[in-house]
Amino acid sequence: MRPLTATVLGKAVATFVLGVLVGVVGTVQHRWHEPWGVVLCLVMVVTGSLTSRAWGLWPAWVTYAGGVFFAVQALSQSGPGGDVLIPAGRAIGWVWVIGSIGLALATGALPARLFRDGPATGREPEPAVGLGSGMAAPSSTAGPAGGDLPAGAGEPGR
Repeated sequence: MRPLTATVLGKAVATFVLGVLVGVVGTVQHRWHEPWGVVLCLVMVVTGSLTSRAWGLWPAWVTYAGGVFFAVQALSQSGPGGDVLIPAGRAIGWVWVIGSIGLALATGALPARLFRDGPATGREPEPAVGLGSGMAAPSSTAGPAGGDLPAGAGEPGR
């Protein structure tokens, strides 16, 4: 497990803000052009969730999902004047509320190997071969007869 450093906490805070932003925009826009508004908003949730998980792994993904949940639930309530952004009894509202949280959580079930940098085989990469000869580039400045070469002569690209 990763230690909680300032970088990890910074990414967690940034993805929480991203989650709140996605939740607010999605809640306001999900009824834009039925059914395509809710589809686009759900795609936005999945995109943000995948991005947060790839950027900061589990801590960032958890705070992103929490931000989406918090924003959607807070905006589901009736406002001070009685107006609502998600009307009761409409299927599109249920699709947004359940779909946004469900899709944000579904990305947590994806395998962690999809979010790792590096080779897919799990092995270390082979060292680069020098100059196409199938041999590694020389690491010292000694010439073939043991004599010294000028500085940089044994390095590729010089």
